[in-house]
Amino acid sequence: MKIEKDRVVRFHYAVAESGAESVESSKEGGKPLAILFGRGQVIPGLEKAMDGREAGDSFKANVPALEAYGEKREGLTQRIPKKHFGDQKLETGMQVVLQTNFGPRAVTIEKIGMSVVDVDLNHPMAGKDLDFDIEIVEVREASAEELEHGHVHGDGGYAH
Repeated sequence: MKIEKDRVVRFHYAVAESGAESVESSKEGGKPLAILFGRGQVIPGLEKAMDGREAGDSFKANVPALEAYGEKREGLTQRIPKKHFGDQKLETGMQVVLQTNFGPRAVTIEKIGMSVVDVDLNHPMAGKDLDFDIEIVEVREASAEELEHGHVHGDGGYAH
C-alpha cells in the first residue's frame, strides 16, 4: 500500500543538520513514529519525500530549511521572568521547553539576568538544511475514528 493523504504511516527516522552527525533518532527508543499522512504532522519537505512510498522502503532525504522549520528570523526574542524556568540551572545557548498557552515550545537561552531570561523563539533547527534517514515500517488505512480525531491511535500514536 502506498503512502497517500489520510493513511497511517509508521516509520523510523534519524535526522541531522546537513553534513553533521545525527541529532535525533527513533531507533534509539525502539518505537517508530506514527502519523496521519497529509495532515501536517511532519515538516513539508519530509512529507513530500515520503509521498508514494510503501512499507519496507528505506531512503535518505535532504530537506532545505524553507521546507523544514523555515529560515531563522532575526529579532524573534522574548524576555521571560526567571520563575517560569523553575529550578533549572540555566546556561547561555541551552535549549529548554517552556509551557505556553499554546502548548510546549522549545526555546534557546540567549541571556540570563537576575530576574529575567532572554530567549530566542526560533525553532532550534530553523535556518538549517536537514538530512533524514527514513525506514517505512507500515502503511495502512486510517480508521474512521482516527480520521475524525486527526491523529493515529494505538501503537506509536495516541492512547485514549
